[in-house]
Amino acid sequence: MDRARLRHHLPSGAFVGILSSVILSTAGLFIYFGVYDIAADAPHTRPVYALLESLRDRSIAIRARGIVPPADLNTPMRVSIGAGLYTEMCSSCHLGPGVERSELSQGLYPQAPELAKSTDLSPAEQFWIIKHGVKLSAMPAWGKTHPDPLIWDMVAFVRRLPRMTSGGYKRLVASAPADHDAMMKDMPGMK
Repeated sequence: MDRARLRHHLPSGAFVGILSSVILSTAGLFIYFGVYDIAADAPHTRPVYALLESLRDRSIAIRARGIVPPADLNTPMRVSIGAGLYTEMCSSCHLGPGVERSELSQGLYPQAPELAKSTDLSPAEQFWIIKHGVKLSAMPAWGKTHPDPLIWDMVAFVRRLPRMTSGGYKRLVASAPADHDAMMKDMPGMK
């Protein structure tokens, strides 16, 4: 019996139920037998990558909507503190002007964006990403260990990266505060 005749003989709810069961069973078998290769050295198919990229971008944009950057985001102190934090926590994956690709950065999939290249993210989106991380990307949720003011310091620095030269990057990193644990201890709510 063809599909049209089957649908005609079955109540619409039964047809939807059967179709749903077939889809769920197929998906279950797909997962159970490990059909999709999730190895980091086997890139996603184009449709899967496009779907994941759209999901990530829309999720970040929606969740960052109500975040307002602090008025002092572009101050030299914030950028300097952000430079030290970036060097400790971010540069091995996201690199910097004149920084060579590390073994870690080469092994990531998807590749971490090189933040010294321009970005189309708003400060609020950058804050949200740094604070909450991104699933299935190796981007950690730094908000679990760092208070919001330090995350804004990282945003301040990251926003400057695309305009930095290699020499400017090295000078700024060298002049950054060295003891971030002590700096965090002085933050409100931190011990």
